[in-house]
Order: sequence, then C-alpha cells, then structure tokens
Amino acid sequence: MPVANQKLTKIGVFYDGNFLLHVSNYYQYVHARHSRLSIAGMHEFMKKKIAEADGIDPRYSQIVDAHYFRGRLRAQDAAERDVLLKERLFDDVLMRQGVTTHYLPLGANGEKGIDVWLALEAYELSIHKCYDVVVLVACDGDYLPLVRKLNTLGTRVMLMAWDFKFTDQHGNERETRTAQSLIEEVTLPFLMHQVIDDRFTRNDPLINGLFVPPPDARPRIGDDVIPAFVPPTHAPAFNPALTPATAIADPNNDEVLEGKIQNLKEGFGFITPFNGGTNLFFFHNSVTNAEFATLKIGDHVEYRLGSNDKGACAIEVKVLTDEDD
Repeated sequence: MPVANQKLTKIGVFYDGNFLLHVSNYYQYVHARHSRLSIAGMHEFMKKKIAEADGIDPRYSQIVDAHYFRGRLRAQDAAERDVLLKERLFDDVLMRQGVTTHYLPLGANGEKGIDVWLALEAYELSIHKCYDVVVLVACDGDYLPLVRKLNTLGTRVMLMAWDFKFTDQHGNERETRTAQSLIEEVTLPFLMHQVIDDRFTRNDPLINGLFVPPPDARPRIGDDVIPAFVPPTHAPAFNPALTPATAIADPNNDEVLEGKIQNLKEGFGFITPFNGGTNLFFFHNSVTNAEFATLKIGDHVEYRLGSNDKGACAIEVKVLTDEDD
C-alpha cells in the first residue's frame, strides 16, 4: 500500500506497574543480562511489531497514549524511607516517554484495586479515543474480561507477557506464569522471555534496546530505568558474584535476631547485629515486608540466621516500624 494511502494505527499502552517491576527485577538480579528494562525500548518494540503485523510503514504505527498503574507510598512515608527523590526521578522517566501515571496509596496489605482501575481506564479510553491496538503489559488472568470487552469494540490487543522461574536464596522455586486464557484471547501475544532468549534474535538491536545499556555505553543522559526507584548514580554496580545461589536457615538456631542496616548496594546489603559479631549479608529477596528499594541505612530490622555458599547470612529480614519497637 502506498504510504500516502496508509491510515495511522493508533496504539494505547497500559502497564501493570507491579508486574513490570517484578519482571525488571528478574532481569536485573537473576537473568544473565543483569540489566533493567527500558520504557523507550519497549515502546519502540511495540510500534515496530504492530507495524509488521499490519504490513505498514513504522511511521504509521504510533503510540498516542500510555498509562502506568501502581500502588505507591504516601509522600511522608516515602520521605521517611528516603525514596521520595527516587520516585520523582522515575516519574521524570515516565514523563519523558509520555506516560501518564496512576497511583493508589499502598496499604498494610499492599495495593488494592489497581487492576480494576487499569481495566476501566483502558476500556473507557478505547471507546472515546478509538485505539486500533491496546498493548497490555501484564500477566494476570483478571484482565481477561477487559480483553473480551476490547474485542467487542473491534480493538485488537497486543500482550507483552513473561514466564520465568528461578530458585531464590532460600532454596524456594519462584515462578511467574502468564494466564493461558489471556494469551489465547488476545490478537497479538508476545511471550517476551522467548523473544529475548531466542539465540537467533537476542543480538538484534530491537531486542537489545529493550534493556537499559550499561552507564559507560549509554548514548545520552536520561536513559530510562525500571522499576520505580532509580538507583543513585553513585551506587555501586550489582555484583552477581555476591549473589548466593541458595540460602538455607540454620537448623540449630531458630532465634529471631535484631540489628540495623549498615550498608546497601544494588540488590543486596549488610546488617550489623545488635548482639555483636560481624556484619551479615542479605539479598534483596530476603526482605519480607517491604520493597528492597525502600530500605535505608540505619533501618531497624529483625532476621534469622542462614547460610549460603559464602558463609553466614541473614534471611527472612523484616523492617521494624515504630509500632513494632
């Protein structure tokens, strides 16, 4: 079809922010790439794959709306945990890429209602703005009614989904799996773990562009980083050699101990025990009641003793609040 006769394909993008954070953490801390996802790179991937599916010039495949949904700490809580600046930095990333943010306050039991809000916004905007394609970055089968409603509007749905599993430092197998019903209902399903790990395409610039390049390889200031907390520029690089393959509890000691966080790196940290002794290593997945990125030096924590291939470590780390003290 001649370019002059092509009609613009209008794309609306909807991110489940918690899922996106989970996937980005996997690629940063577990996967061999050890890099975070790039929003700019994901947008480029969406546009080009939709253009390929429609057989049109990529210039006629454009994102006209993008929305990000996630629970977030109250401003006062974020300030107390020293993450307010990091949250604002990630907001800057989203603004640069034209992404509208939608936040609900995090409660004691986490975020509630985010998936409903995303579904309602996606359906309403599809009606009023007549998207040709909605891109859903999610994995939960709860979004199936949304997909079916969009199908009734004649709006195609592209799904960017990930399946992966790994063994955490406690020896527990963790798995993320996209609902099969969701994959079967959408028009354009992309199982991104397969796309990224395919040895025939993994060096393709479009695939490499899905990840934030290392600092010394970045072509410009302001490359985007997921998750919603951007590591300070002075933060030491994550060292996978310090990551325990498996951590197990000490069978001779089930005592709950207390200490304070002495140091934080990207993905791991060290606790100074109140009862004396050497500082104890802990990995990001050891924190049970908070996100690792919200921790700060000096936090009062309780933990149990464990061990990994490098010796003693802390497991089941819980951040204590004033109410716990």
